[in-house]
This record gives sequence, structure tokens and C-alpha cells, in this order.
Amino acid sequence: MDVINIADVEAFTTKDGSEIRELLAERNSCIRNQSLADARLPVGATTTRHYHPHTEEIYYILEGTGSMRIGDELRTVGPGDAIAIPPGAIHQIENTGREVLKFLCCCAPGYQHEDTVLLES
Repeated sequence: MDVINIADVEAFTTKDGSEIRELLAERNSCIRNQSLADARLPVGATTTRHYHPHTEEIYYILEGTGSMRIGDELRTVGPGDAIAIPPGAIHQIENTGREVLKFLCCCAPGYQHEDTVLLES
């Protein structure tokens, strides 16, 4: 049984600029086809616009407020919001609140730097 506590996971910065703690993925568990990470974005920070050719993502907002852009659509998001990001969709999230924006990021297949294509601002 793989049980991993967030306190035991070292943070790293993804290619798009968000800080994540990978909770479950092929690198640290028996999970092979998806990944689950705790992501954090400081006040005023924005990820780089990007897309994933092969990976679909779900963001689930835990704390804070933000502005989520997928394609041409822009929405305000906050605690309890689940955001579907299909493969190939250009997306970006910005922390527009007064506290760290914390969210879960689920990827299928699991997150890989190689499947992240950055776009210019």
C-alpha cells in the first residue's frame, strides 16, 4: 500500500512555473497511468501559458482565488472549483487573491516535463 504524506514530499518547480509536491505518480508509487500533485502559486504569480499534447488535467482549488484561462475563456476560480483541461488546450492560472493559491493537479497520463509546451506571453 502506498500512502504518502505531503510533509514527506519535496517541492519542485514545473516547467510552467508552479511549485508542486508530487503525491502519487510512477516516480514514487505503484501508480502508472496518472499523477496527483499539490500545487501552489504565490500571491500575484501566474503560470506560463502552455499546453500538454497528450495529457489531460484536472485542477481542484483548495484555497485562495485565481483567474483561470483555457483558450479564449477566462473564469474566476476558488475553493471547491474543479477545472477540466483537455489535451492540447492552452491554459494559464493566475493567483489574484491575497493568499497562496493551493490546488490539486491530477494528470493522465502522469505529469512529465516533456509533455509541456510553453508559449510566449
